[in-house]
Amino acid sequence: MAKPRIDFIDRLQYVGFRIVSMLMQCWPVNANLRAAKRLGDLLYRFDRKHRERALANLRRSFPEKSEKDREDIARRSMQELFMFFVEMFFTTRLIRIDTWARYMTLENFARPLELMVRRDGGLIMLTGHYGNFEILGYLMATLGFPTSSVARPLDNPHLSEYVFGNRAKQGQKMIDKKGATNEVLDVIESGGAVGFVADQNAGSKGVFVDFFGRKASTYKSIALLAMQYEVPVVIGYARRVNDEFKFIVGAQDIIYPADWKDQNDPLRYITQRYTLALEQVVRADPGQYWWVHRRWKTRPKGEVAEKYD
Repeated sequence: MAKPRIDFIDRLQYVGFRIVSMLMQCWPVNANLRAAKRLGDLLYRFDRKHRERALANLRRSFPEKSEKDREDIARRSMQELFMFFVEMFFTTRLIRIDTWARYMTLENFARPLELMVRRDGGLIMLTGHYGNFEILGYLMATLGFPTSSVARPLDNPHLSEYVFGNRAKQGQKMIDKKGATNEVLDVIESGGAVGFVADQNAGSKGVFVDFFGRKASTYKSIALLAMQYEVPVVIGYARRVNDEFKFIVGAQDIIYPADWKDQNDPLRYITQRYTLALEQVVRADPGQYWWVHRRWKTRPKGEVAEKYD
């Protein structure tokens, strides 16, 4: 049971957040990103728990790499956490219809844009905890393609209202992950696009598919939604370039209804295929993935979880 929140503390946190945001605007975004990398270095050095978890995940995922290479990836992954946080303060100011091309390069993205223009049957868009995953939906809204993203609200209601409110101003609707079913169905039925971050541990009720050579519990809901409405599934990414506020936005794969209709187990096929696409995205630049999160926490029946799962 979650602890009851103290409104006074929540408001203090909100005020602190806004003050930090104001101070950060005094320097260019890339200067802030360089400072964020230094904070990531400190986190890597002193946060043993998350450092060891990241390294354990990397050892299992990249057994062919040297320990030095894995340490470099883990350190950069922790830098990325702070860089992502910094970019939250600058996205709404820098990404506009007249400026987005300064910061974004589209890669293999013509077909997803075409699908959004047609709006003839709905669309599912997926990404993972990689690069700046939140900027995908924001960019689509900026380009005039309103998207609905399923997300868990922040614990602090004042911060949550502020952060999600900024997204909504640009046309990106945020759907509370808890009880999202009806709203998601409404979006799909109206021919809209709904986005998910699809690499979270799904617990004991998930379907286990391969992710970096290990079974990972993955939500069934995305595949079930695609099957029910026979809509394409786009697996996208926003890869940071040279550790600056510049991104390559692309589509790694698109799963069409025709691809899974003749499969013996369509649910597993869709889930495994988009998980494989996310793995391919990560392999292109492993340092941009959030290796600290517990992707492999839940294990198949009979398999014992290891210490840092």
